[in-house]
Amino acid sequence: MKTSNKQQRNRKETAPRTASLPVPSFPRCYKESSKPHKFCPGCGHPITLHEIGMVVDELGIQNKTAFLIDIGCSLLAWDFFDIDTTQTHHGRTVPTAVGFKRAMPDATVIAYLGDGGGYAIGTQHLVHATLRNDPITVIIINNLTYAMTGGQMAPTTIEKQPPTTTAPFDRTPDVFGTNLKGPELVLHLAMPGAFVARTAVDNPLHVRMTIKEALLHQQKNKAFSFVEVLSFCPTNWKTNAQETFAWMGAFKETYPLFKTITGTNS
Repeated sequence: MKTSNKQQRNRKETAPRTASLPVPSFPRCYKESSKPHKFCPGCGHPITLHEIGMVVDELGIQNKTAFLIDIGCSLLAWDFFDIDTTQTHHGRTVPTAVGFKRAMPDATVIAYLGDGGGYAIGTQHLVHATLRNDPITVIIINNLTYAMTGGQMAPTTIEKQPPTTTAPFDRTPDVFGTNLKGPELVLHLAMPGAFVARTAVDNPLHVRMTIKEALLHQQKNKAFSFVEVLSFCPTNWKTNAQETFAWMGAFKETYPLFKTITGTNS
């Protein structure tokens, strides 16, 4: 049966236009065998890890990087990259990173952990690495909850956020105290010349640029660099996509984005 020119045009117009869609850009340092990744849908970890990978590619440091991860959701990055990676005991990521850096001073060393590992069980290590101005880069994911263990209140949990399992009626300061602000703490402790910043996964390009600055600071200035990344956790927040982005906007009122080098006006 012959088809008319009009029928042929209609078929072309209704056909899926897959050929014109942009091809996703994945870092070359990804380990393809570990994809799809193991994180929950909507999680901010894969966004941050993607930007780390893009920076590693751009700087050409895949074979010169040591990537240290903690227990918690960050451990799901143990095979994320084709990069030398070590998983540590909970809260011990920062001192392990320091050890790597002292053994391999020319390597770029990244400690990647959550707000529990960085601001609770591992706080003392963050404090002393800051005081020593250790030339490593610490990246802490702040999703305001203990995500992997079921959504308990974390050091970063704030008032009037989605409820946690251990503070279902809100984090009231008179009972639970106030939330901890990691970058602000580091600012008060750091020696002159440390890089300190906060960024957020709702702007991946900003995350990438901030992490790039932090790694370059480690390489060029042989100084401590610290980045906190505000991140999504819709699984434990129990939010849909629209609510998740709305909460992120509210969180930035408590955790404003910034970057600075201590002891300067920059």
